[in-house]
Amino acid sequence: MTSKPGASDDVVELRVHGVSGADAEQILDRPHSHQVAGDRSGGFYRPRPGYPDTRGPAGVTLEAYRWGELPSGTTVRTLSLMFLLPFMLCNVAIWMRPPPGHKSDSGVKALCRLLALSLTMLYVLAAMGVALDLVAWRCVPNPSCLAGRPWLSWISDRPPGLTLAVFALLPFGALMLVWLLGVRPGRNFAAFHTPISTSGGHQLSAVGQWDRAPTVDRLCSLHGAAGLMTLSLGLVAARIGSGPSPLSVALAVVSGAVLLASIVLVCAHPFVDLLPTDSYADRIARGLRNLAFVLIAVVLVAVSVDPTPWRIRDGLPGYATAVGLVISSQAVLLFLLGAGALIARSRRRHNTADTTGSGESFDRGDAGRGAAPAPSVEPDEARRGFGRNGLGAGPLRGLGAPVIAASATGLAVAISADLVYRVADFLNRRADADGERAISPPLGYKWAIFVFLVAAAATLLAALIIVLASRIPRMRTARATVAHDFPDAPPAARYRLHEVERMIARARFTERVESLAVVYASVVGVGMPSSLLGMLGLAPGPTVQQLTGIPAAATNFGIQMGSFLIAAVVFALLVGGVFAYRTSRFRRYVGVLWDLGTFWPRVAHPFAPPCYAERAVPELSRRIAHLTDQGHGVLLTGHSHGSVLLAATILQLPPEVCGRLALLTYGSPLRRLYARLFPAYVSDEVLRDVGDRVNWRWINLWRDTDPIGGWVFSPHRPERPPTVSGAAGTVDRRLRDPVGVVPPPGDSVPHPIVGHWPGESDPRFETAVTELASRLREHDKPV
Repeated sequence: MTSKPGASDDVVELRVHGVSGADAEQILDRPHSHQVAGDRSGGFYRPRPGYPDTRGPAGVTLEAYRWGELPSGTTVRTLSLMFLLPFMLCNVAIWMRPPPGHKSDSGVKALCRLLALSLTMLYVLAAMGVALDLVAWRCVPNPSCLAGRPWLSWISDRPPGLTLAVFALLPFGALMLVWLLGVRPGRNFAAFHTPISTSGGHQLSAVGQWDRAPTVDRLCSLHGAAGLMTLSLGLVAARIGSGPSPLSVALAVVSGAVLLASIVLVCAHPFVDLLPTDSYADRIARGLRNLAFVLIAVVLVAVSVDPTPWRIRDGLPGYATAVGLVISSQAVLLFLLGAGALIARSRRRHNTADTTGSGESFDRGDAGRGAAPAPSVEPDEARRGFGRNGLGAGPLRGLGAPVIAASATGLAVAISADLVYRVADFLNRRADADGERAISPPLGYKWAIFVFLVAAAATLLAALIIVLASRIPRMRTARATVAHDFPDAPPAARYRLHEVERMIARARFTERVESLAVVYASVVGVGMPSSLLGMLGLAPGPTVQQLTGIPAAATNFGIQMGSFLIAAVVFALLVGGVFAYRTSRFRRYVGVLWDLGTFWPRVAHPFAPPCYAERAVPELSRRIAHLTDQGHGVLLTGHSHGSVLLAATILQLPPEVCGRLALLTYGSPLRRLYARLFPAYVSDEVLRDVGDRVNWRWINLWRDTDPIGGWVFSPHRPERPPTVSGAAGTVDRRLRDPVGVVPPPGDSVPHPIVGHWPGESDPRFETAVTELASRLREHDKPV
């Protein structure tokens, strides 16, 4: 399964695909391939011997690493996209915190982990709202609700305590489901926890080690204990609300103590992250988890057999208060996270201004060196944020943690509220309108749906404004780029030129999406405290009418529409998960978000999808080291997210291996996405370290039509000097896209617009491969 040693000047081109998840034949651009290492989930492939054209440009040996199945399988991925998306977003938020060493770093990590824990509690509360509050407490005792529902009537003559205990198995099973969805796929990576090397002083160089067992296992235990105790306290509160007993009070105290211990330990960074495996931290975490399982079993038995009479009234006792408290605590955590991020961002700006003196932007600084800015980079974009290091500032730079955390929390609250609201509406269809108890969700959930509707409307309005306001500068830049690239285009190519302009203008909208996230997160964060009004018994309709004059009927209608909108979002997630596997073009956009989220290890929410980099990066490291040990030079070519995997891999490899490497990236989001969203882990210093390690045998190909990838160090055109000095200025090479706007001789259609597609068959790609292979062979020649 391993290749034989080749000549000393033999170069292996190891191709790593992006989020498109292409087959090995597509990656290699050869019709026949066979696997030489790895397995079905992540394997290395080469063209099958015996067929012609098995070598690449300049005679390199072709090899492909296919990792597309690592994030998860089709069914698991579809379910995860729906159930685990808020968990994944909350987990991503913790990686957007300020750079290491910042005073607020520990605080941001603690706040993100508390938010993650609150999402687990909210998930359990949503399941309790359906199973315990609506069905067991309100519907089962109501004959009009049971009419025509034999699947419920079988338990109608049982005591309320036994009914609650039986239906409590549903939220218990829901908690076990997300636990298994988050944990089961990660077991496939158990053999890859230890990478080949840990060289490198940057945070990105630790990819493949973060998602190790101690941290995730401890968080799993703490989240499991907190979720079980949320269910336990809900049952005990209902029992106490109908008449306390010494046993119920004792169970409430013990359950509260376990929940409080879980909350405190989640915030303890040394306890979760720093203590070694099988230390007292693991014993304490497992002990809390086991105690929680014992307690929930005791509570279920105690509630079902307690002879104290139950006082059935409207709403499960204590449930609405618990919902309001959890949502209100999330609002407080988001406020603290946002305030800390704003303070940290203002301090960094102040320090940057002190360092740079005049605080000139990237374009102005380059103009001072006599390098004219390329028209392919929008002037307003350069002023908005490429700073003195060229790193994109943007609205999210420094504020990513609170913005993404608010988005995750808002989505989780909205889905939870709509679940309860839809089930209540379903049960109410059979209920007697004149019955004693109306089946309706807690007012806190109605406020949550109202907030989601306002946030969605504000985001839609902001999107419309941003699209209209940015269209003129985007089109101006696109026309300037097209005019420069195709100065001699004939009049017959006018329609094709317009197509290219529209493609470039759409590609330049990527940076504006950050503003939409900020708008949505801001509205959600401001609106979440409205759950306190629900705790006070204030309904949205009358309250909004009293404050704004908007009729209550209009607000109630809006809540109905908001509920349908949330249901449509959930349905879209399911459809998106299915079509992401059936349509390659659709997966290109869905996959970039999914793979970006699952690239980061689970250090905030353990029930998020597992980090596939814990296998991919160590596996790449071992394969590269093996190839260099066999006497090969290795040319690493990474498309899209594959370039991120390769950058993390290079930072882990020892110097003797890096000395025989070259790097070719294309469609790379390293700077355009990762440097903007994760400034603590992908910085100018990290990118330059990658270049230093490969002795600047690095070429990055980028296109103006690409909405995801872009330049890494300099956006200059081929005929213009780079905007940065030194070896970094030789890395970026812009490709004109398309190659031409008129059909080539012998063809009836013009060249395609490539955009973010790989394009390994592009002659300019082959030229870059040839150049880097020559540089590797020149390096390997004996002196």
